[in-house]
Amino acid sequence: MTRWERLKYSVVQPDDGPPDKASDLSAEEVRAVIARADDKERAVGLIAAPVSAAVSFIVITALIDRNSVAGARHFTPASTYHELLLVLLGLGVLILVTALLRKRLFMALGMALYGIALFQLGWLGFAVPFVLAGAWYLVRSYRLQQELRRAEPAEVRPTGAKNGSRPRPSKRYTPPA
Repeated sequence: MTRWERLKYSVVQPDDGPPDKASDLSAEEVRAVIARADDKERAVGLIAAPVSAAVSFIVITALIDRNSVAGARHFTPASTYHELLLVLLGLGVLILVTALLRKRLFMALGMALYGIALFQLGWLGFAVPFVLAGAWYLVRSYRLQQELRRAEPAEVRPTGAKNGSRPRPSKRYTPPA
């Protein structure tokens, strides 16, 4: 394999099976996996939280230093940057709390929002890892939901869950008189 293929398959594993294959896990086991992040996902969140706090201080300090001239054309008061620091630290706390509680979706949203905030400030080097980690969590959540759909028997699914099926008629329907 080429270097690109090795990198690609180390990050994203191909889905070789047919889309309607039966899951190896039961529906209850898949629900348990969906409910809580595993140790690898939790470790990424626990590492990302203090890194996000450190990056927040670095970025805000650099922005204040860059904007220290009061007569500059695009001067922004330092208090605005301090408020932004509180928002970024709040997102870091959100990442930490959701990692401790093992909540995958909220951790994904916190990391993605933190990365987008850094991206908007122009700090791409710091933003890209957070956006990629958040996207990884979101893709993992989506794949687990698809696995749950394959693991559930068709009769357990609520009406209208299958593609192309029609919903049940309402019991309150009154025919025209």
